Amino acid sequence: MEISLTKTDEKAKLTIRDTGIGIPEKDLPSIFNRFYRVDQSRTRQSEGAGLGLSIVKKIADIHHAEVEVKSEPNKGTTVCVWLPLS
Repeated sequence: MEISLTKTDEKAKLTIRDTGIGIPEKDLPSIFNRFYRVDQSRTRQSEGAGLGLSIVKKIADIHHAEVEVKSEPNKGTTVCVWLPLS
């Protein structure tokens, strides 16, 4: 996992990148929905409830931030959170 924080004139960009199993393109529009979980056969022995990314989105919304997710199956996922500085 790689985590970085950069700054532009108006925003801070928090980037979290992994090299995990990734998320299929068809699932990306739904990943912020509460209780949404990607295909059960891909979750290994995970017992998650599908709440993590919905919580991320809610916190981002409260702080007027934007969340962007890019992912490729078998290559990993990158999540960027753009936070306003003012």
